[in-house]
Amino acid sequence: MDSAFVGHVHALRLALTDPRFDACAVPGAFAVQPAARGALDKAAADAAGDGAGPYADRLAAGAEAAGTTVQRPDLGTLVAAVPATTAERDAAVAAVAAVDEEAVRLRTAVKSRDGFFTTFCISPYSRYIARWCARRGLTPNQVTTASLLTALIAAGCAATGERWGYVAAGVLLLVSFVLDCTDGQLARYSLQYSTMGAWLDATFDRAKEYSFYAGLALGAARNGDDVWGLALAAMILMTCRHVVDFSFNEANHDATANTSPTAALSDRLDSVGWTVWVRRMIILPIGERWAMIAVLTAVTTPRTVFYALLAGCAFGAVYTTAGRVLRSLTRRATRTDRAAQALADLADSGVLAWTGGPRTPARYRPGYSALLLAAAGSALMAGGAATRGFADPWLIATAAAYAAFAGAAVSGPLKGPLDWLVPPLFRCAEYVTVLALAAKADVPGALPAAFGLVAAVAYHHYDTVYRIRGGSGAPPRWLVRATGGHEGRVLLTVVLAAVLPRDAFPVALTALAVYVALVVLVESIRFWVSSGAPAVHDEGEPA
Repeated sequence: MDSAFVGHVHALRLALTDPRFDACAVPGAFAVQPAARGALDKAAADAAGDGAGPYADRLAAGAEAAGTTVQRPDLGTLVAAVPATTAERDAAVAAVAAVDEEAVRLRTAVKSRDGFFTTFCISPYSRYIARWCARRGLTPNQVTTASLLTALIAAGCAATGERWGYVAAGVLLLVSFVLDCTDGQLARYSLQYSTMGAWLDATFDRAKEYSFYAGLALGAARNGDDVWGLALAAMILMTCRHVVDFSFNEANHDATANTSPTAALSDRLDSVGWTVWVRRMIILPIGERWAMIAVLTAVTTPRTVFYALLAGCAFGAVYTTAGRVLRSLTRRATRTDRAAQALADLADSGVLAWTGGPRTPARYRPGYSALLLAAAGSALMAGGAATRGFADPWLIATAAAYAAFAGAAVSGPLKGPLDWLVPPLFRCAEYVTVLALAAKADVPGALPAAFGLVAAVAYHHYDTVYRIRGGSGAPPRWLVRATGGHEGRVLLTVVLAAVLPRDAFPVALTALAVYVALVVLVESIRFWVSSGAPAVHDEGEPA
């Protein structure tokens, strides 16, 4: 840091204390993490002699010239300068005094993109809760854990099946969401990003929501209303919708020539302020969704909650997917090998599929073959599970055919215009098969066991997503093989349904759920608490 530095303290925090970047700089200050120490040493050796400009700036420029990416945060109205003259120093001091640093810090603690409910009903006061937590030494991980515990208590209240329990559950779910917003704002306010925080923030939202679904189903069962099928259907819909989001973003964020008339129209609509909020609200993002669930839980029944949730999320899924399909068909994007590998990893294919990196044959032309194979196999599997009898032996042949179709779909690079739909199709086929078989078993405990199995597998898929988004790649190949891949699990589930007595099927599903959960959780925890995990914090619009 240059001794003549003039600026805001928070500008220095952005440069010197953000752990997400190997190297970070603002005028007059430069900091590196251990990974960039070599670049700093080389830059220091090169800048040892006299040079123009502040020494910290010359070090940053030298490290950047050596190939190290130097993050330069957008300071906005914050000031960071190294004045060369008395007049410049007086002007910088006046500029510092003219800006309310604390107001800027509070404002930037809030995500730049958020839903309507979160922006106008939560963030105006949750940012002050975040500051209160920071001043008392609380960490984002502690607030995240408090949010999870509050949501679990809410699920427990819903499980009572009493009206007071439903009202308390609705209130506590909203409190949990406030804390969920607060943890990220606290991380941005105090720049407390961590690998553990990345893992907790990435997974606890789903754990909270799906646990609440289970609580509603247990509460309804106490009153003689079995809604486990609806709860599982809601979880399947939400998970498949999220995979659509993740797959589309991974396929297109680094594509070249990545424009289309549909995207241009969307940009024009974004220029009209009110349309931005309407389009964010109708897809039912997490804030609007949790608010709806909380209110309906307090005043109606679990069945009504799930009907509204399924209808609203189905509309949002169709709306967003249709728009993305149109964009993909009208753009002439060239996808990278990295994107193709990400889609292959998201597919979660087992032993019958190609397990190496994306292969590009000499005459390869991106097309629709992968999508057609995945769609045909998924329709065959899900349709067979939904229409055939519970223990129909033909379902085993159907599952084997599904595995063959799935393996063929990912045997080449997933660079086609709509290949980002391949992972969601596999998720839908697997989850719907489990739901259909559990429903057709028609024995006590089958649907709750299926709920547990899908929850365990869904965690594995979310864990894969957040590893890829953090730049660390997919889980190790042995983990995919150990859990069977999506086609292996489908085949095993169908075989269990065919060979076991109906009464034993829930036990088998429970055992499979416990096995998958243990294997996936142990590896996930090992990865996210290790030094190799990325220190990231989601800045995008919540799902």
